[in-house]
Amino acid sequence: MPTVDLATDLALALDPVLLAAQTGMDCDKWQRDVLRSTARRMLLNVTRQGGKSTTTAVLALHTALYEPGSLSLVLSPGERQSMEFLRKVMGLYRALGRPVPSEAENKLALELENGSRIVALPGVEGTIRGYSGVRLLVVDEASRVADSLMAAVRPMLAVSGGRLIALSTPYGARGWWYEAWTAGGTTWERVKVTALDCPRITPAFLAEERRELGDWWYLQEYMCEFMDAQTVAFRREDIDRAFNAEVQVWDLLSASE
Repeated sequence: MPTVDLATDLALALDPVLLAAQTGMDCDKWQRDVLRSTARRMLLNVTRQGGKSTTTAVLALHTALYEPGSLSLVLSPGERQSMEFLRKVMGLYRALGRPVPSEAENKLALELENGSRIVALPGVEGTIRGYSGVRLLVVDEASRVADSLMAAVRPMLAVSGGRLIALSTPYGARGWWYEAWTAGGTTWERVKVTALDCPRITPAFLAEERRELGDWWYLQEYMCEFMDAQTVAFRREDIDRAFNAEVQVWDLLSASE
């Protein structure tokens, strides 16, 4: 990105969509909505290859560039996935021409001269404690992040009032991601984007995937549906029905007539 004047820089600071455009991104409507959202808690239930990681990488980079001294953390089930997310951030940063010079660029962190940092975390509870003042916490592959790991990182937002953005496809009707999506109330802003909503995924490809993967995986990975685990003996809806507090009243007198 060439040197910009003050007015353009101010516009970029106010609108992450403009920053995305500077990197060459042609955002879908849902991506523009997410980039412009001010929600403190967001769940992005988005199809594979739908652009959720790139969209969130733009948000992380925008935070680092325009909120000096900010700390953004990227958490995934494993270190490799966190590093892949950070690689997307690095690609966007370089596409912009490094508008704020860096002090460090490596596989696990981007540190800028304005004091901002974006750090990739390993998915191991014992090695991630100690961070505080987190401005943005990104949870990638969120449905596969253990409940105990989420419990360890959420307090990092307690004082800073930072944002938590979790992105994933479903992985069964279980875990914190499923509970947040289905029972998290108004705490979360929810975004669902299936493969049918993505103009870059063709019907022919989806038909092939459905044949090859079968309905269970296809509906999760591309239609963003929460499916019961393949190994369970009973469906979740049957279990929920067993614990229904409503009592059906039988009219025994009428039944005996």
